[in-house]
Amino acid sequence: MKCFICKHRNTQDGKVTITLTRGEMTLVIKAVPAQVCANCGEEYVDEDITAGLLRPAEGAATAGVQVDVQKYTAA
Repeated sequence: MKCFICKHRNTQDGKVTITLTRGEMTLVIKAVPAQVCANCGEEYVDEDITAGLLRPAEGAATAGVQVDVQKYTAA
C-alpha cells in the first residue's frame, strides 16, 4: 500500500514495537507484524492484529501491572 503520510513509497512487511499505556500501566509488545514505509518509517498495524494487542493490555491493566514487555504471539 502507498504510505498515507509521505505518499512517496509503498509500505513493506516488517516488525515493530508497540507501546500501550493506560493510567500507570505501560505495556511494550515487540515483533508486531506491520507494514512499514521505507521512506518515512510510518508504521501500519492491521486491524485484527490491533484487536489482538488490546486483549493482553486489558488483562495487564486489570491485574495492576505497571510495566511489562512481551513478544507478540498470534492469537
